[in-house]
Amino acid sequence: MRVPLSWLKDYVDIPIPIPQLAERLTLAGLEVETVTYIGLPGAELPWEPDKIVVGELRAVHPHPNADRLVLAEVEYGGPAPEVVVTGAPGLLALRGQTDLHIKVAFALEGAHLYDGHAPGFQVTKLKATKIRGVPSRAMVCSEKELGLSDQHEDIIYLPDDAPVGVPLADYLGDAVLAFDIKGPFAHLYSVFGIAREVAALLDLPLKHDPRRVVERHPVSITPEPDFIVLEIADPDLCPRYSAAFIGGVRVGPSPFWMQMRLRLAGMRPISNIVDITNYVMLELGQPLHAFDYGRLRPRPGERRPAIIVRRSRPNEQMTTLDGTLRTFDGEMLLITDGGGPVAVAGVMGGLESEITDATTDILLESANFHFLSIRRTSRLLGLTSEAAQRFGRQVDPELTVPAALRAALLMAELAGGTIAPAIGDVYPGRQPLRTVELNPADVDRILGVEIPPEDIARILTALEFTVQPTTSPDTNLPMYRITVPSHRPDVTRPVDLVEEIGRVWGYDRFPPTLLRDELPPQRPNVRLECAERVRDLLVGCGLDEVITYSLVDLADEGKLYPQGPAPDPARYLRLRNPLSADRAYLRQTLLPSLLRTLRENLRFQERVAIFEIGAVYLPVEGQPLPDEPLRLGVAMTGPREPRSWLPDRQTTPLGFYDLKGVVEALLSGLGLSGAFERGQHPAFHPGRCAEVRVNGHVLGIIGELHPLVREAFDLPEGPVAALEFDLEVLIDLWGAPRRMTPISLHPPVYEDLAVVVDEETPAVRVRDLIAQTGAPLLRSVVLFDVYRGEQVGPGRKSLAYRLTYQADDRTLTDAEVARVREKIVRRLERELGATLRGAG
Repeated sequence: MRVPLSWLKDYVDIPIPIPQLAERLTLAGLEVETVTYIGLPGAELPWEPDKIVVGELRAVHPHPNADRLVLAEVEYGGPAPEVVVTGAPGLLALRGQTDLHIKVAFALEGAHLYDGHAPGFQVTKLKATKIRGVPSRAMVCSEKELGLSDQHEDIIYLPDDAPVGVPLADYLGDAVLAFDIKGPFAHLYSVFGIAREVAALLDLPLKHDPRRVVERHPVSITPEPDFIVLEIADPDLCPRYSAAFIGGVRVGPSPFWMQMRLRLAGMRPISNIVDITNYVMLELGQPLHAFDYGRLRPRPGERRPAIIVRRSRPNEQMTTLDGTLRTFDGEMLLITDGGGPVAVAGVMGGLESEITDATTDILLESANFHFLSIRRTSRLLGLTSEAAQRFGRQVDPELTVPAALRAALLMAELAGGTIAPAIGDVYPGRQPLRTVELNPADVDRILGVEIPPEDIARILTALEFTVQPTTSPDTNLPMYRITVPSHRPDVTRPVDLVEEIGRVWGYDRFPPTLLRDELPPQRPNVRLECAERVRDLLVGCGLDEVITYSLVDLADEGKLYPQGPAPDPARYLRLRNPLSADRAYLRQTLLPSLLRTLRENLRFQERVAIFEIGAVYLPVEGQPLPDEPLRLGVAMTGPREPRSWLPDRQTTPLGFYDLKGVVEALLSGLGLSGAFERGQHPAFHPGRCAEVRVNGHVLGIIGELHPLVREAFDLPEGPVAALEFDLEVLIDLWGAPRRMTPISLHPPVYEDLAVVVDEETPAVRVRDLIAQTGAPLLRSVVLFDVYRGEQVGPGRKSLAYRLTYQADDRTLTDAEVARVREKIVRRLERELGATLRGAG
């Protein structure tokens, strides 16, 4: 929300600098994201006070050499009027008039302005020149040239009371505070609401209260006005509906001051009627809507037009103001007349009853709707609006009549309308004011600082709480009975009041103190520590972490099974109201999301290696909530090495063995060792898939994607390696106690051993037998070569291992190493039928 400082000053004086004000508001919970300066020092284009001033247009003379140009005579406080050449359309219509008193923004030679005819906003310096033979060294400015908007077709026409010669920065300069307000606090979504907070923070009085317009302009309030029939068919969704009638209006542009405030607040001026509804909404926080009264229809057999607030009928339709045909379900709230829908309640009006240049009579809606209904409707229709944002945060129902009257009076003033003597008001949802008992001692106890009782009463009174001193019937100690104002539905408990007192009193005023109690014992979080260790290891392997949606399209999970069957939706958890069809189900595997992320990133780079640690959601029979185990997913594809100009540098793609190396590095970094066995999974290539086991526990599956799966996810040609591990298994194994062995001080002995075995014999089986037989002197077994060919015969393969022998208490002799080697060879021959390569 954007709040111009000049508008804020209408309600409260601000004696402190703008940065200090922004800091005070932020510390009080009203986060000021940015401060944008308009024309003032600190702005992108400050208006030089000696070169950009308020001028008064006194005469418009014809240009002697051009029909589409005129000579504007401007008083600006200098020794003599300045004559400038201009082609502004508004001044062309005034050609020949010599007794004018029109206030304009006037720039003198040397001023820095935005170029009104260049694309974007480009700063230029105003220089003296001749235009069609007439000297001109000044300029009457458009909005774009001053950076107020992108409008440059005509000049700015200032109000009649603008003082001539005053620097424009002093008259029109401003600062805009952009707030990021989170939570259901509709009372802060208005200029007056922010002013109330500022007054409380600075201990200043409000200058006036625009809500008291009813006291200054008494009107009759009746549920049966003579200009409209009002009916609330669903009071659970519409607690209050008020309507005013303004007749004989003239639709046209709103005055400059209102357009300026709307633009600074982030809204586009449209017409005086629509601008007034937006202006009052920004001022008070009550959304309004203006109907063309002449287009509203009565119910059959009745004379007066009708407004009925009701739930929509299933598949009922209406075209909204944006020109889109909307279809409603049976729970969306509509504003209807005697013939059908005319607005989506609290969200957007209908096209049939919109205000046009031909409109003369206005029905002004000022209503209150249930916040959850508006949120749901806005989300399902994909419609966001300023009104929906406020209604979705619980607007005060007591605002409807004051806001309607305030807007009606502005329409009478700025559009020449006549206000009907009565305001229609149907209020079935009236609620009594809430009271909360507050013990001043609880304020000190909860906040940890002593706040004087007079400050407590002052703060709450400034926030419009009614404070009544009383005593506790149990302890006879002083208490406060606090009446909560209608605009604060969030305050229901004493602790809510304590929070209000603390934030306004100032958290920055709390004295720094040390903890009086000892710190609680620090207990290890194995689950978190293991996940962080896995992240560090994978990042060290060159992978990037991603976070994907837990909600997926079930069709994506079906792509992992190219031969079928498709996943059964009954086995998945589905959202009741998904935002979209591709975010409807809770995932049971990480792979589809990873592969989609892989595809999107391959649009921008040729090598992608990513991983994710996230939960999957497995329904548990008889339980309302699913099991949510953590999974680890990895996907990688692209060239193994970056491209190079070197001729012998061949680029090969990442594949199964690269991913296997990542897994081995991961397990090694966790102090574990794994075994890779031939595996099967529909998503992976049959010959390039392995099951990973650690200490007999199945960790998961790794492999290269099946070509059909790769095509289904629209991935490019080439191998795509992926894995999915059960991180819960890894956490349990990592968290188990481990036996540490000392580092030997004696030198190791290295030896190579090549054996020939049957083709079906797994290399890991050979490695395990070697390690078991050679223990405890054999410390390491590493496979470094695999050979198949004529030298070993058909159906056989040669496996070569690097063996490392080492003892803790001595240097091994050749004889000791030979004995261990002989023992290993005999066992391999006996159990696997292996022979030494080159023997026999």
